[in-house]
Amino acid sequence: MTPELSKVDFYILPSADPSARLDFACKLADKAWRLGHRVYLHCSDAAQRQDLDERLWRFKGESFVPHSNAEDQPDGVILMGLGEAPASHQDLLINLDLKVPEFFKRFARVAEVVVEDPAVRLAARESFRFYREQGYPLQDHKLQRL
Repeated sequence: MTPELSKVDFYILPSADPSARLDFACKLADKAWRLGHRVYLHCSDAAQRQDLDERLWRFKGESFVPHSNAEDQPDGVILMGLGEAPASHQDLLINLDLKVPEFFKRFARVAEVVVEDPAVRLAARESFRFYREQGYPLQDHKLQRL
C-alpha cells in the first residue's frame, strides 16, 4: 500500500502586509484545534516565532488558544517550531517559512500562507512549483477579506 500524499493548501490573502500571514495562521490554528487537529506552526526564525506567540495570546479576546514552543512541550496540541520536525505531530503543518521544510511529507495537510509582498509571492510560486512537480494534490484559496 502506497502512503497517501500530503494535501497542500495555499491561502492567498488580499494584503501586502507580512504580518497578515501571522494573523491568518492564528485563525487557521485556532480553527484546526477546535476541530480536534494537532497543529505545527513552522516559523522562519525566533523573532517570527515570538511575534506569533504574542498574537496567539491576544488574537481572540474571549478565548485562549493553547500553544507552546516545540522544544518546551513536544506533546502540545499547537506547537511553534524552528528548523526541526516536531516529534509527535503529523496532522497539520502551517508553514510560515519562505521555503518548504524537509519534513513536510510526514503531515497529512500542509498550509502555505501567502500575501502580496513580492518576496513572499516569489517564494510561494517556487513552493507551488516544487509541490506540483512532486505530484502533491494542491488547492488554492483566494480569500476576499481577512
